[in-house]
Amino acid sequence: MADATVLIADDDHGVRTVLSHALGRAGFDVRTTGNAATLWQWVSDGDGDVVVTDVIMPDENGLDLVPRIKKIRPELRVIVMSAQNTLLTAVKAAERGAFEYLPKPFDLSEVVNVVKRALAQRGDRAPQPSNDTNEERLPIIGRSPAMQDIYRTVARLMTTDLTVMINGESGTGKELVARALHDFGRRRAGPFVAVNMAAIPRELIESELFGHEKGSFTGATMRVTGRFEQAEGGTLFLDEIGDMPLEAQTRLLRVLQDGRFTTVGGRTAIKSNVRIIAATHRDLQSLIKTGVFREDLFYRLNVVPIRIPPLRQRVEDIPELIAHFLSGAAAEGLPVKTIDAAALERMKAYRWPGNVRELENLVKRLVALYSEPIIGASIIEMELAGQAPVSDDGARPATLGASIERHLRDYFDSHAGEMPPQGLYERILREMERPLITLTMQAARGNQVKAAEVLGVNRNTLRKKIRELDIDVVRGPAS
Repeated sequence: MADATVLIADDDHGVRTVLSHALGRAGFDVRTTGNAATLWQWVSDGDGDVVVTDVIMPDENGLDLVPRIKKIRPELRVIVMSAQNTLLTAVKAAERGAFEYLPKPFDLSEVVNVVKRALAQRGDRAPQPSNDTNEERLPIIGRSPAMQDIYRTVARLMTTDLTVMINGESGTGKELVARALHDFGRRRAGPFVAVNMAAIPRELIESELFGHEKGSFTGATMRVTGRFEQAEGGTLFLDEIGDMPLEAQTRLLRVLQDGRFTTVGGRTAIKSNVRIIAATHRDLQSLIKTGVFREDLFYRLNVVPIRIPPLRQRVEDIPELIAHFLSGAAAEGLPVKTIDAAALERMKAYRWPGNVRELENLVKRLVALYSEPIIGASIIEMELAGQAPVSDDGARPATLGASIERHLRDYFDSHAGEMPPQGLYERILREMERPLITLTMQAARGNQVKAAEVLGVNRNTLRKKIRELDIDVVRGPAS
């Protein structure tokens, strides 16, 4: 490996320099160029053991160069770098046959490790390039490091049918990731069927998933196909899998083990050719310990885990998300709006308990209810405080009532045509709990004993809540 030569192509002299030094210190011979033509000449001459190329170069797109390289030298590993850090970039790199995709800015140690892996796997079968990507699709928004990890995972799973478990808080976009896994996978021509376990009465879940025969229970007047049959040849997305009852878990485990199922009331086994993607906002390990979720099913579903971070952990993505939602609203014929810098900073400082879904609903309200072409910080402050723009009589409702109303509206807007998820009471309680404790602590000048007395709770309970809700205990003026 010490004699291996790495070919680097990037039009940025600084990038070429730092990569050359890092790979040189790792023991590689390095050759660098600022254009695709020179790189292509080296590859055509049989030079190099690994290629590291940027996407945007002055004479050719690096992604377009990858399939040409793979055609004449299929054993040569190509690593693609790009500052265009979107899901499509990662997917297109994988489809064209790249060994790995690295978003800029990159970690030098990671580049060195990827080059070493590429050299170690030179004898393996190279991925076959493809050009099926729809250029217009951009299902997931964000350029944060956490989102880049998700993009690369989606790209790596394109040629597999591995079962995936997506974990994340409500509103983070779990179904969007599931759809991306389907749309960019080899089952893209098949159906994508989504079912929310929390939205179905427990006694009907087995019938919903597996279908039922006529006369199998009271009210079953005809044979009904279940979601497994509807998803045949495609992907079945089981959202909120943690809410699935144990009886249905047992039947699902059997399908994953045997690839067959029977309808409710049926006797003939039906073969199933479905990829399973599951998702939950709950801690399944805790549910396993309490006997609510089967451990063997968890390991069957958790083959490839993907964690979606809450919006508060990727605030650098908020401007791009806002721009995306504003553009979508304008495309639907709604007024064109912009968000000023102060308003944007206020939105970045907010914790977003409802995550991306809450942000999307807020942007929709801003576009629909405010006449101002530029949304300022004062409007954002009112909205995030739960104060609706106006009521029927022109007065502003109380903050608490408006916040509850906002949650109800968001829930039903986000789940039109279906039963909304359970847990609204707990969600409203959580959001009210944080500002209540924060304000009480400020009024008590940070004295937890006094705050606990005012709130009527045990001091240990208050301390636990402060820790769980990540409340900054700051001393404020007494009132």
